[in-house]
Amino acid sequence: MNGKVIGTGPYRATKLWNETIKLFRGGLPLRRHWANFRSYDCSFTGAEAVDYLHDLLRRNYNFGPEVTRYQTLQLLRKFLKAHVIEDIKGRHGTEDFEDNGHLYRFPPLSPLKSFPTKPLFRDCGDLPRLIRWDDYEELPQRENIAPLKSSVMTSDLWNKRHSVAIGDVNECKLIRRKEITTKQVDHIWKSMTAEHLQRVLGLNSLDGVLNPTHVNGKHIVHNVFSVNKTGIVVLENKAEDMPYWVVSAMKCLANWPNGNGSKQPAYPGFERDVLKTVADYFQRLKEPLLTYHLYEVFVNILSDRRVATEALQLSTLLLPPPNRRRLQLLLRLMARACQNPHLPPLNDAIATRTLMVQMFSHCVLGSVDEMDLDELLSTKLVTFMMEHHNTIFQVPAKLRSQVQEHLSHLKRAQIKYAGSDTDFSASPAFCKQIRRVESEEQRVIGTQTPLQALLEGLIADRELPAKDKRKRLKQFQRSYPDVYNYRFPTEESKAAALPEKAPRLKPHLMFLRKPFQPFQRSWSFRA
Repeated sequence: MNGKVIGTGPYRATKLWNETIKLFRGGLPLRRHWANFRSYDCSFTGAEAVDYLHDLLRRNYNFGPEVTRYQTLQLLRKFLKAHVIEDIKGRHGTEDFEDNGHLYRFPPLSPLKSFPTKPLFRDCGDLPRLIRWDDYEELPQRENIAPLKSSVMTSDLWNKRHSVAIGDVNECKLIRRKEITTKQVDHIWKSMTAEHLQRVLGLNSLDGVLNPTHVNGKHIVHNVFSVNKTGIVVLENKAEDMPYWVVSAMKCLANWPNGNGSKQPAYPGFERDVLKTVADYFQRLKEPLLTYHLYEVFVNILSDRRVATEALQLSTLLLPPPNRRRLQLLLRLMARACQNPHLPPLNDAIATRTLMVQMFSHCVLGSVDEMDLDELLSTKLVTFMMEHHNTIFQVPAKLRSQVQEHLSHLKRAQIKYAGSDTDFSASPAFCKQIRRVESEEQRVIGTQTPLQALLEGLIADRELPAKDKRKRLKQFQRSYPDVYNYRFPTEESKAAALPEKAPRLKPHLMFLRKPFQPFQRSWSFRA
């Protein structure tokens, strides 16, 4: 998905609209039909169209098996008004499509829609950059107090502590960060959540998908931390919560027949009245739970099932806490009602699962301007969220850990050079502020200079046995090849500075070390 650009909600809906029309026109069987003693070639009946399109939508991943025949009929009526199809006499728009033997045909003109212009949200002023290491403040200098002596690490200490030489440190370079405010923490969560969402969706940017002015960092922080043991958002302002009678009705239905310890209902159909009470509340909300501002985000999530769960985990963090709480409780109710074998049927015509999706889908997802595929898209999304409601309301562990690491990094109060284990934090009053470039230069110089001095001292040490000196020089060469090669660029320079290595003779050749004497033998004779 890297580099893929998915359109905004209207763009995505238009693309699905055109793709559905192409599949419908290209696959619906056309044949000759008779009506009023006259034959019509390349025509189809309303019932044939409903049968074919219903099967097509149920098998299509973008819509799924939850699509009902009635939803298919509603879509065909939109097709007729948009002149995707027309009746056999060429009429469209004013007529109503019927699921019967009435004849229809395809018009010769292209019924495809042109793609809308994508809105670009270039104003990212409300989405600040992350706080960085260079956002520091200089510490005040304390007067009338003598500065501490510089820390020195000898070559012996170098051999004892991790084989690292740090040499003289004339002045510590300690930087204290500014205090991180609550507002800055909110901005960090906002920035990093948007960054993760962009990566998961595989987008080059969130332009046209998410307007940063509609993202509230405080909402994200509340949704992450202000939750109860079951992960449900807890609201600080109880006036923003659902009315008590709605919560009681939801508990009653979710835990049927033991909801909230109430007595068994006194009349048949009590459970249906409870469901109607809950449905009336959600259907009267001013806007869907996923809000109009986030419509494009949630429509884009439908495009790839592999990343849908993680994308929903991130996007639901953007919701206002009251919306997130309502959505959590509603999806939990829907899932429990579908899985409860003791709950009587809530409708005589359709199954409980289908009823739940149809009843609440418009309460969850919708656009300000009614889109042609709103009903089908909301059905698909709500079905997926109902099936995975326990997972999609979990905070992504990767996002949480990265935010915490970033905050911990900002709270650190000092910079240590590479290879240094000396702690200068005890004397912050004598530290001064430096630029990043200067700090990098001092880091390099502060490491190379003492190593060069250590190497020269090792070469000049006459009390160190030659064997030990060669061994230490080899260790130095392995640890710091750049410093070693700079000192000994050629074999000649190495031979001039290092002690000569005497040849080691084998025991059976030791006699060769004596001067050679000619073989002489004296002869004596006895008389």
